Amino acid sequence: MRKVIAAAAVAACLAAGSAAAQTPLERGKYLVESIMGCGNCHTPVGPNGPILDKALSGGPPIGDKAFTAVPSNITPDPETGIGKWSDAQIKVAIRQGRRPDGKLIGPPMPFGQYHGIADADIDAVVAYLRSVPAVHNAVAKSTYKMPLPPAWGPPIDKPITAPPASDKVVYGAYLAGPLGHCVECHTPMGADHRQQYATLLGAGGMQFEGPWGLSVAKNITSDPEHGLGKWTDAEIERAIRTGIDKDGHPLKPPMGYAYYSKISADDMAALIAWLRTLPPKKAP
Repeated sequence: MRKVIAAAAVAACLAAGSAAAQTPLERGKYLVESIMGCGNCHTPVGPNGPILDKALSGGPPIGDKAFTAVPSNITPDPETGIGKWSDAQIKVAIRQGRRPDGKLIGPPMPFGQYHGIADADIDAVVAYLRSVPAVHNAVAKSTYKMPLPPAWGPPIDKPITAPPASDKVVYGAYLAGPLGHCVECHTPMGADHRQQYATLLGAGGMQFEGPWGLSVAKNITSDPEHGLGKWTDAEIERAIRTGIDKDGHPLKPPMGYAYYSKISADDMAALIAWLRTLPPKKAP
């Protein structure tokens, strides 16, 4: 009996120590620099790759027939960044796509997914963005040839909590949706220019043009021919972390492999557990 009590006490202490080890600032750093991959869009890029001493100060334009988006400076610079924004304003901008002046932020920011970021995680992200070096870097305004909606969803007026990490599949869905927005790029759009989450979740097919040429989002469902049905867990993990596919071929951007390489082992296991639950689908 004493051994059981002692073991339970040790487990409790370890759990408490683990929880105490990750402060909101540390959690925010982990999220921004791994699964969320914010720097993948918001960091300037030069001839030799990302300009890391100007991290998060605004990225290269993202072009599309309907818009040219210029990722904004999200460092604490008071003139060209978010230094004068309140915490609440930053959270509204990320989760609801609205600037402090009331104007709507356009795509490709995945507001439909970010809407579901848990309160504790959005607080952590804000804490980290407050801590990074302020970089004075004015970026051009984004332009849109398409009309933007009145809002990117209903106002967030109730607390949002993350699912327990112990439920690997449900937590994996949280990682792939609200945090990592994997489903945003890996789900095809319909004629209404909306992702077909209800019918083709994870079926891939979206095209991305950039300095790398043309890349097509991979089918990440369990389809054995077009998807991940015949991939091992190790092969899936290697593809996410390093950009090397099942056959050893390099994959193209815009997947943020340098960021995803930092995803924790537990989070990666949860992400893969969720991927395994996606029914086989084929993009049209």
